Amino acid sequence: MMRFTVVLLALLSAAFSFGAEPNATRIDYRVLATSKTSSMEREMNAAAAAGFSFSSLMGGETAFGGKETVVVMTKVLDSGGPKRYRLLATNKTSTMEKELNEAGSDGYAYRGLTVFESAFGGREVAVILEKSPDSHPWRYRILSTNRTSTMERELRDAGADGFALQGMCVAKTALGGNEVVSVMSRPSDGPQ
Repeated sequence: MMRFTVVLLALLSAAFSFGAEPNATRIDYRVLATSKTSSMEREMNAAAAAGFSFSSLMGGETAFGGKETVVVMTKVLDSGGPKRYRLLATNKTSTMEKELNEAGSDGYAYRGLTVFESAFGGREVAVILEKSPDSHPWRYRILSTNRTSTMERELRDAGADGFALQGMCVAKTALGGNEVVSVMSRPSDGPQ
């Protein structure tokens, strides 16, 4: 009878743990939502201080929050050390490129792009950048066009200079109206 009980317990234990890996990675999530770019950067850095890393973002109108940007951050064991975040938001593409290159020279790498709509009706292109302990400098190039027929040529020209497409969105910019805005990057090879 004792052997039957031991075998039965072993079978039940195996049945309940079927499919579950004993060393499976556990992931925790933190969802941040705001209509203010300054609040989002502060909240992202607070989450980063608690061990979370950027995962995804979207901008638009949510069911209860109105027009806001939502960022999801994740926490994985052995994630490689603390990270810092910078959120850049502007409706002028020339300003964005300048700010991206300043952050890139400090080792901030592209992580995401969206259109940030504030509660007061403003629309800005927002870029999330991440700096990890082992980061290196980056160069950025912004392409913006209101004619998709010219986009392929512009992308190819930037690609010939070593820039890789990171993200794009359609945004209403201060000067160009509705434009396709593309963020491109490459590792920095020194000041330019």
